[in-house]
Amino acid sequence: MATIFHVDMDAFFVSVEELYEPSLKGKAVVVGGKAHERGVVSAASYEARKFGVHSAMPLRQAAKLCPHAIFISGQRERYAEASRAVEQVLREFSPLVEMASIDEAYLDMTGTERLHGPPLRAAHRLHAAVQQQTQLNCSIGIAASRLVAKIASDQAKRHGILHVLPGQEATFLGPLDIHRIPGVGEVTGQHLNGMGIRRIRDLAALDEGLLRSRFGRLGLALAGKARGEDAGGWFDTAIGEDGGPKSISHEHTYTEDTADQTLLESTLAKLSEMVARRLRDHALHARTVQLKLRYQDFSTITRAHTLDQPTQLDAEIMRESRALFRANWKAGRKIRLLGVQVSSLTESGGQMNLLSGGQDEKWQRALSAVDKLRGRFGDSTVSLAAGLQGEFRQRVHEGKERIRPKS
Repeated sequence: MATIFHVDMDAFFVSVEELYEPSLKGKAVVVGGKAHERGVVSAASYEARKFGVHSAMPLRQAAKLCPHAIFISGQRERYAEASRAVEQVLREFSPLVEMASIDEAYLDMTGTERLHGPPLRAAHRLHAAVQQQTQLNCSIGIAASRLVAKIASDQAKRHGILHVLPGQEATFLGPLDIHRIPGVGEVTGQHLNGMGIRRIRDLAALDEGLLRSRFGRLGLALAGKARGEDAGGWFDTAIGEDGGPKSISHEHTYTEDTADQTLLESTLAKLSEMVARRLRDHALHARTVQLKLRYQDFSTITRAHTLDQPTQLDAEIMRESRALFRANWKAGRKIRLLGVQVSSLTESGGQMNLLSGGQDEKWQRALSAVDKLRGRFGDSTVSLAAGLQGEFRQRVHEGKERIRPKS
């Protein structure tokens, strides 16, 4: 029988900010942007949550619910550094670690009892080690599957540990709301509620064939999850198996809608730089470039183009995203959000262009040096000239690296 830990950091972004500014402790804090800005909440302290503030809520709505809260744009570099420190602690307990996101991870603790003791004792040791070595708190769920371990850690919030014993999955899951199942969002939840399904036990009692006819492959995954099984996109590979990013994207929401083409294309250049840097961080090349464009009325379009050769160069991604923009933007119509995404990722690039006179190689060397400067002094240290006017402070939620598709 497998023993899986799900470690979920408590109010991670807020807790990291408190390490740098202890005066924030005990106060209502919202990370994600300023109170008057567009965008959404990335994290909220437990004091802010008491007023109904939660992640993914519009910042302006959060400000209305909790006007006395302290709003912070956030420092992505700080969070990445803290995440690496947490991962280092986790790997002291198991070599099989899967960082599901910047603030949560799965550990396969199967067969580690001789080294760390029974699961509950090992969890307490891990719990203490994370706090002592990073000054950050976490919650831990223990179960025989990743799905149940993840739900257990959520139920253990905050700063707790919950062990669901093998054979007790149905008893544990049954009374919980169906929205506790990873992958059941608002739309799926509404469909299930419309079928009279409100608790996980209701879902588990349904005929699998009915779920499949209503929801297709998602229905089969839902049936498995209701039984406490690892089912769906998040659980396609074994813990510790490096799936690598499937796509990398960055987007920016303007504080004020704009139809200024110079500003819009400058923003695209900046977003392209940020995406390209993440590609090089992962030693990856991308073959598909996608543009995301959201107008003032929230209507959104996405357009993609597949390159002849994979790339990780700022200028090439910028050129493709700008071409997509010029071909699809209705000139004069105000834009609320722009995004650049790359996918079809590969570890090797295309054949070097022999007619370029070695320019590709020169670009690679130059960008390697630039990345080192950006890593040390921040992303805004060096930019393409085309991106200077589009310079903006990146919000925490605006950069995404999709490890596995949600289900």
